[in-house]
Amino acid sequence: MDLILTEWLSALLRWLHVVAAMAWIGSSFYFIHLDLSLRGRSDGTPLPDGVKGEAWQVHGGGFYHILKYVVAPARMPDELTWFKWESYATWLSGFALLVVVYYLNADLFLIDRAVLDLTAPQAAGLAFGTLVVAWLGYEGLCRSPLGRYEVALALVGFAFLVALTWGFTHVFSGRGALTQIGALVGTIMVANVFVIIIPYQKKTVAALVDGRTPDPYWGDIGKQRSVHNNYLTLPVVFLMLSNHYPLVFATRFNWLIVAIVLLIGPVIRHFYNTRHAGKGDPWWTWGLAAAGIAAIVWLSMAGPREGRSGALPPTPKFAEVGDIVMSRCSMCHAQEPVWAGIPHAPRDLRLDDPESIRRHARLIDLQAVRTHAMPPGNVTEMTLDERAQLAAWLAAGAPGE
Repeated sequence: MDLILTEWLSALLRWLHVVAAMAWIGSSFYFIHLDLSLRGRSDGTPLPDGVKGEAWQVHGGGFYHILKYVVAPARMPDELTWFKWESYATWLSGFALLVVVYYLNADLFLIDRAVLDLTAPQAAGLAFGTLVVAWLGYEGLCRSPLGRYEVALALVGFAFLVALTWGFTHVFSGRGALTQIGALVGTIMVANVFVIIIPYQKKTVAALVDGRTPDPYWGDIGKQRSVHNNYLTLPVVFLMLSNHYPLVFATRFNWLIVAIVLLIGPVIRHFYNTRHAGKGDPWWTWGLAAAGIAAIVWLSMAGPREGRSGALPPTPKFAEVGDIVMSRCSMCHAQEPVWAGIPHAPRDLRLDDPESIRRHARLIDLQAVRTHAMPPGNVTEMTLDERAQLAAWLAAGAPGE
């Protein structure tokens, strides 16, 4: 019963997380687009007092006329729509999923004892602690004099995230490290909403209600953090999906792949932001993004961090291959898994009979030879010599004899 409840909890949290993230990202992209597309009136007539610009939009058969005030209207409207629960729900569901999948199954998904020998509580504590410490570091950078210089802050922030990623790959498993940096960036983004954007918006509203003039700084700092979130969105989505792709998380240069993704995402957003602002179409950004993707593919072919040097051994007999797979993989990939916390074979992939092993040779190649994604955290202690035997068998065409 516990396994069934855990599985359903994981599924429902993942569903909520995806739905909330779609709502948050959608509203974020929309308002960045709206802000950049505001214009004055083409006929030369003045905008209402205090209005920065306006936009006309059509959607679903209706026309919308939108005005943005420099600070706020002279009189507060009776009702305001606040955009905050999308971000809060995204983080809360994501953190709960992190606990259920990674913290409670740290031996499988967070720890790799070939990287660092940690207990499950130590790994979970380090993972949670770094979320807090890294956010404090980011907040300190933004509040320091460096925060007044957008380009310098972006460069230092990029180096900060890459350094953290490199550090995580020397503490956690590859899967855990990339999930951790994704969770960290997501935490920074939600904290921008919870700690900066919404509180300063509330200060503006309170000042208007009291008949005081709001401080323009409150809007400026909220806009700064909103822009940060806009440029971080595409990288964080990639990072949260990366745990499904071993060529990303389980290869030698996984930290460098993250560094390139942290560049590609903002470059793509730059194209759209520039276009929405009416400042041209910087098509060069797509060439740069394509070059980054090509670099990622090339880096992914470098193999795992720890590999057996030298020529491959002679092609083993299929019985030897079967013994390796059965002893290292089939405790999870079986009709009735015996590993605690695994109620059914992951991806419904069984490796507990000769025909299944031959049929899934390409997946064995991807997961256990070209990368060391499996066994997760190398919990069954597959040796480099055993991986080399699998590589020799695969190189010979995965013979069944």
